[in-house]
Amino acid sequence: MNLLFSIDRNFRALLLSCLHSIALRGGADSYDAYILHSDLLPRDEDFLRAAAEECITLHFIPVPTELFEGFPTSKRYPVQIYYRLAAAHVLPAELERILYLDVDTIVINPLNPLYDVDFGNNLFAACTHTRAFLEKFNQLRLNTEKDVPYVNTGIMMMDLPRMRRELDLNAIREYGLAHQHQLVLPDQDILTALYGDRVKIVDTLRYNLSDRTLSFYNADPLKENLDLDWVRNNAVIIHYFGKNKPWKPNYKGILGTFYREYGLPLAEWSDSP
Repeated sequence: MNLLFSIDRNFRALLLSCLHSIALRGGADSYDAYILHSDLLPRDEDFLRAAAEECITLHFIPVPTELFEGFPTSKRYPVQIYYRLAAAHVLPAELERILYLDVDTIVINPLNPLYDVDFGNNLFAACTHTRAFLEKFNQLRLNTEKDVPYVNTGIMMMDLPRMRRELDLNAIREYGLAHQHQLVLPDQDILTALYGDRVKIVDTLRYNLSDRTLSFYNADPLKENLDLDWVRNNAVIIHYFGKNKPWKPNYKGILGTFYREYGLPLAEWSDSP
């Protein structure tokens, strides 16, 4: 199973935590994890290889910074957020499909149903976290068609051969520059605007579940509440996106239990190089 991550040195510990959960619960016998980066040192790579489980082989791919020259960035959204969009152009040519994961995720059930998704004519398979009224706002803001959902890029299956043929980095750069003052979440905005009609939407509750998503779902009086037992038996990927994270102070939510069960305490890795 091919996995993709995009990190800088600050996210080494979270990468190991995510990989640990995959080794425990991901459902495959072995994994090839491709790490896109621009600042890892050789000693970082040695450390990560030594710390990862035996079933996971790490492949480090330095991304040329000039590939993203001129892309809109900020302190919160560094250039690394765009690496996933260029994955098809920097990964080995023989790879045909890969699962991208943000490192603030934990895997609690086998990934195989998502990994084996039928792309149809799409470039990606991903989830949307956006509710109906925000969906309309994003469609107006990004000037997309009314049936194009707003895509969460934190978990994405990628059809690499199709991406190599059809995804245009120059178009991504030009859109980002032309609309940089309108962008809120730059990579998600750009992917939705340019390729949102080429994304197969998969079940958010299973493949990109957050405390916020669960709370909104359970607040609907017409729906039966989903408890931790339901999550444990049905969800696959827990995503601690935003500022509410169980390894930080003042975390609020119930899904932190899975980080404690299947992740790694980040303090354990605080002395990494």
